[in-house]
Amino acid sequence: MIKSMTGFASLTRDDERGTIGVTIRAVNHRFLDLQLRLPPPIAELEPRLRALVQKRIGRGRVEVSVSLQLRQLTAPQIELNDEFARALSAAIDEARSRGLVSGQLTPGDLLRMPQAISIRERNPESLGIGQALGPVVEDAVDAAIDQLETMRVREGEHLRHDLDARQALLSGLIARIAAAADAGRQALEARLLERARELAGALPIDQAALSQEVVRVAQRSDISEEVTRFHGHLAHWDALSASPEPCGRKLDFLLQEMNREVNTIGSKADGLQVSEVVIQAKAEMERMREQVQNVE
Repeated sequence: MIKSMTGFASLTRDDERGTIGVTIRAVNHRFLDLQLRLPPPIAELEPRLRALVQKRIGRGRVEVSVSLQLRQLTAPQIELNDEFARALSAAIDEARSRGLVSGQLTPGDLLRMPQAISIRERNPESLGIGQALGPVVEDAVDAAIDQLETMRVREGEHLRHDLDARQALLSGLIARIAAAADAGRQALEARLLERARELAGALPIDQAALSQEVVRVAQRSDISEEVTRFHGHLAHWDALSASPEPCGRKLDFLLQEMNREVNTIGSKADGLQVSEVVIQAKAEMERMREQVQNVE
């Protein structure tokens, strides 16, 4: 089917453990170029999320950003530097014995010295946050892809209307080329026969053989085979557009084949109007090619 490669989706999911935000941006690209941005606590989910996106999206530059805000703060981890505390206590005892200080070492004294006690947040990864939130994050990403696909399908419908109109116009141009080429071939045959009759008056020529040669020469400008193949390409275009599979790259290749047929037609066909209509057909195919660059 014809589906746009561009789109945007954003949503949040609340869980008893935290709030998950997912943002997806997609733009044109020849292949699937996937970029994932995950916070450290759920970084282990990247292979699963990457496989999920690759299963749903076939082409485009896709950026998936996941944010995580934990609802409950983890208990801090407090560690005492035993070696520093013992050295500090020994130094204070030595100073006390010399009469330089008085009193005992208190907890407040240790708290005022960052070298004695370290306080840091417990690593969420050590608590299994990634595994615990895995299904919720996957569900949120899957729902965001649904939103993205809805936008891409809607934009794809506009692309298809435009491409269908151009395809119909192109079919009409090919019909005009075929008619002009047929008229040109008949005119060429008539000119050659007239010239042959003029020569026959002065030279002994086998009229039957001459007529056959004139027809054979005129047939070189026949484009019926190319026109038939071109209409076959148009029918293939309709089949690809109706298929549920991504068809952007196939349509691009098909346009290359159609352009090749038109080039052959332009080189073979004879007639005053053929060149003008061939140029129109090639210009229309170029517009179609630009639109196909947006199709997944």
